[in-house]
Amino acid sequence: MIKFLIFLSTLSFISYSFSKEPTTLDRNEKIHFPKIKIKENVWNGGAAIDIQKVLDSVTRQIWPFVQLEKLDPICVNRSQTGPIVLYERGKQGEFLVKLNTEKTYWCQYAFQFAHELGHIICGYKKGDRSNLWFEETICEVASLFVLRRMTKEWKKKPPYPNWKSYGPEFAKYAQMRMDKNPWPNELSLSQWYQDNEIKLVNEPTDRNRNVKLANKLLPYFEEDPKVWSAFIYLNIRKTQKTIKFSEFLQNWKEECKTFKQKKFVDMLSFNFGLKN
Repeated sequence: MIKFLIFLSTLSFISYSFSKEPTTLDRNEKIHFPKIKIKENVWNGGAAIDIQKVLDSVTRQIWPFVQLEKLDPICVNRSQTGPIVLYERGKQGEFLVKLNTEKTYWCQYAFQFAHELGHIICGYKKGDRSNLWFEETICEVASLFVLRRMTKEWKKKPPYPNWKSYGPEFAKYAQMRMDKNPWPNELSLSQWYQDNEIKLVNEPTDRNRNVKLANKLLPYFEEDPKVWSAFIYLNIRKTQKTIKFSEFLQNWKEECKTFKQKKFVDMLSFNFGLKN
């Protein structure tokens, strides 16, 4: 009976209940948004000033919850291959992001930039790729999270009044990706991880698989967006040394600063079947 009560107590802990907190920040909290610089005349008709409006809107959806006081500027250029945030920095330490889109495809701009911003939030860096699949998945979560929130923002306060009607397209774009890669209701996270562990290490950038997992994880972020603050510590201990996912999560937890951040990592560890 005592063991059973202990089990229930543990379960209530890792079921993750700090989602009851407000999903917006106190209006008195001062937010330092990163400066975004758009390369002009490379977007095949897309105006840099309009792209700036879209990417600023992206940043507003997620950055307030990251709780970093300062971030180096982000320079955005066009890519002819695929979206990426480069490991190298600009002359003034700027992050260099490239987006593979053009014209006025605002959903693509938002989706791709949110993904690359996710890497920046996670403190991306070179090193062991064994657990890169997790970071890539979190970046997919960032895209879905941002798109769905942008629809809500543009309904009330679009960048331009005549853009208000475009707002629903962001949520539709996110839903399209989610519907294409659904998570089976009967599948547990631990069973999924057990079935895919080897593939995750060998194929970290499998986009369809990562979106599928992002489907499963997204509710945690929408219930309490402040969990984004934990991800600035994700890669602090990343080196060239290969480590298991369980150790990766433990390292992350130890770097987290608050009880709630650590509790969030514990919840993930338990649900992946890596913590009793």
